[in-house]
Amino acid sequence: MVLTYEQVRAYELPATEGKRGDPRWPAFARRYGFAPRRPVQWEVEALEPAELRRLVLAAVDPYVDRDVLARQIAREEEQRRALAAFLDGWDAAGGGVHS
Repeated sequence: MVLTYEQVRAYELPATEGKRGDPRWPAFARRYGFAPRRPVQWEVEALEPAELRRLVLAAVDPYVDRDVLARQIAREEEQRRALAAFLDGWDAAGGGVHS
C-alpha cells in the first residue's frame, strides 16, 4: 500500500531517510517542496494497525465483486464444517489420542 502525501500530513507520520537514487524522488521533491538531494520516506507501518486496516479495506472496496465474495465465504464455511466433522470422527475413532 502507498500513502498519499496528504495522508502522511494528516496522520503526522515521521519521516525517515529515503532511498538515494530513487528516480521518482526529484519530481516528488519539487512538487511538495523537499530538498531534491535529501530524499525522505514514510513507512505505512507507522500507522495504527486498525487505521491501516481501515485504509486498505476502503481502497479495495470498490473493486470487490460481492457475489463472488459471498460464494467464496459460503464455500469456506462448507469446508470448515466438513473439516470439523472429519476431526470429530477422527477423535471418536481414537485418531486424535496421543500415546
